Amino acid sequence: MNIEEKQQEIVEEFNIFEDWMEKYEYIIDLGKDLPLIQTEYKTEDRLIEGCQSRVWLHSEFKDGKMNYSADSDAIITKGIIGLLIRVLNNESPETILKTDLHFINDIGLQEHLSPTRANGLVGMVKRMKTEALKNC
Repeated sequence: MNIEEKQQEIVEEFNIFEDWMEKYEYIIDLGKDLPLIQTEYKTEDRLIEGCQSRVWLHSEFKDGKMNYSADSDAIITKGIIGLLIRVLNNESPETILKTDLHFINDIGLQEHLSPTRANGLVGMVKRMKTEALKNC
């Protein structure tokens, strides 16, 4: 499945839900499936700046693809980073850098987040793209 298909799949999943309370619950459920970062990678240098909660992101470049794992101390944030990992995981750095993550707007995520969470979302995307850039 390519990156566009992954984004479209997320949009279709979110279209099932009628209201944002159901969508938040779904995001929380997605956080439970997050590929969790190993404990030794929960270090200060892996914390994402701009997030209200603590979010750690670890990346590895293997066989020409980026692989991410993460964790957060907030359940909604776990789900948000989980969505980003679902789209960007196992993609080439070049693909990650040129991808417009339109699913965020398509599902209305950013507009339904508090300003601090929206800022954190921007920080997560920026960090994931920065990690990809290191491997171009």
